[in-house]
Amino acid sequence: MTALQLDRYAQALLETLTMVGASAVIAITLGLALAIVLTVTVPGGIYSRPVLHKGLSILVNICRALPFIILLVALLPVTRWLVGTTLGTWAAVVPLAANLIPFYARIAQVSLGEVDPGLIEAARAMGCERWHIVRHVLLPEALPGVIGGMTVSIIAMVNASAMAGAVGAGGLGDLAIRYGYERYETRVMFEVIVILIALVTAVQFVGEWLARRVDHRR
Repeated sequence: MTALQLDRYAQALLETLTMVGASAVIAITLGLALAIVLTVTVPGGIYSRPVLHKGLSILVNICRALPFIILLVALLPVTRWLVGTTLGTWAAVVPLAANLIPFYARIAQVSLGEVDPGLIEAARAMGCERWHIVRHVLLPEALPGVIGGMTVSIIAMVNASAMAGAVGAGGLGDLAIRYGYERYETRVMFEVIVILIALVTAVQFVGEWLARRVDHRR
């Protein structure tokens, strides 16, 4: 492999990591906040708001039902307004994050909802404020599942980033399409697949390790 080819792969990998990293920060931050709201506003929850909960739940379901490629096209005006262009690595961050926010919110909501209600009731009995219950009971108890959800979401972002690369976002997907498919260089396609597998494996390994480290029940 020549220096030019190595540089091409390094640049594509950097673009993919940039897309995934920036999207992950946005999607996980907003998705976790949304999951907390959905959890605490459930009927009978610590901040019961059935109407708000129902409305947010419907909105999340609608957003989750949209295929990524359709969402990518639908958000082109928003992407252009936010980053000034609809092409390139940073332009892909907007649809990637928007696609994964509801996905991660549901995963985190499940983990938060599995926290033992007895712990919440005990905190209430001791006079803890609602935010303290979220901060010191819900989040610590659900942390292993929350981290596991992050791992799944980041892997989904890696897959989606490859699709975004096919429509001008750069990265490994763009490299596979331009050289592996359009120029019939099968070796490039194979090597991109190997890199993606290695990337997904690394994310899965780190995610599982972190989940074990924070799980106080083990």
